[in-house]
Amino acid sequence: MKKIRSERNQTITLTAEEVKRFSNKLISVSNNAISGDITNKILMSDTLAALELLPDAFVDLMIIDPPYNLQKNFGEVKFRETNNADYVSYLMEWFPKVIRLLKPNASVYVCCDWKSSPAIFEVMSKYLIVQNRITWEREKGRGAKSNWKNSCEDIWFGTVSKNYYFNVDAVKIKKKVIAPYKIDGKPKDWDETEEGNFRTTFPSNFWNDITIPYWSMPENTDHPTQKPEKLIAKLILASSEAGAMVFDPFLGSGTTAVVAKKLNRNYCGIELNKEYCCLCEKRLEYADTNKRIQGYENGIFWERNMLSEMSRKDNTTKSK
Repeated sequence: MKKIRSERNQTITLTAEEVKRFSNKLISVSNNAISGDITNKILMSDTLAALELLPDAFVDLMIIDPPYNLQKNFGEVKFRETNNADYVSYLMEWFPKVIRLLKPNASVYVCCDWKSSPAIFEVMSKYLIVQNRITWEREKGRGAKSNWKNSCEDIWFGTVSKNYYFNVDAVKIKKKVIAPYKIDGKPKDWDETEEGNFRTTFPSNFWNDITIPYWSMPENTDHPTQKPEKLIAKLILASSEAGAMVFDPFLGSGTTAVVAKKLNRNYCGIELNKEYCCLCEKRLEYADTNKRIQGYENGIFWERNMLSEMSRKDNTTKSK
């Protein structure tokens, strides 16, 4: 049955005509060959089949959001929860194959939840230098009567070598100063503005400023595990330069490709599901005219909901 949506619902959907139009933009994998240039393209294929055909050492930054060890329906593929050993075996089917695609100074980020995190680390540490683990807060999710609510996920950060790109200045976060400290009457390490007092700080490996896409956000789709654009923007800005190649072997609805395009990087991704591929192409088309990333303005990441709060104050002031 077709979902009934409110007039204010901004979820990106597809018509039959759009599926036909966007399908023509996809790169197909057939007869053990990839038809065409892969730069800024989406490959509609099984990941394992496509990985074998991609060139060596063409990736500057790889962002991987594989199926977690959970019961989940991704349309073409239904993933079943299994034990840790079997999940490690699943990861070993494809993870060694992506290593060949990486440049000597490339970086890799792998997304996971608390249950799959140990397996990700186990496999990743065999092939890469693990640099850190990011934990980010998911404010959505159901509570549990007999357990703690699961409201965070991990992202493991690894590099091919000790020579890798990392731009910390590109991912600083602007936070509200609660107890401003002054020296000789002047702010120390913070800025005094009409909107309030703010400090631009270095990022840590705990992120609590991310908003999960929902129905009133223009980046939202019906993909069951869509990652926020703001989350991916941090990874891309920190670990790649403009013009770099960003690759995602489990592209889903296309967040990695869309954010790469908005931030002037090249992209390539693999996705088996035709609907998700077309959703990605539609989002990429939107990015031609709108490069805005929610929560990221003028080169600065803001605390969650801070920009909307400032906008409300500004509108209130103008109405008086």
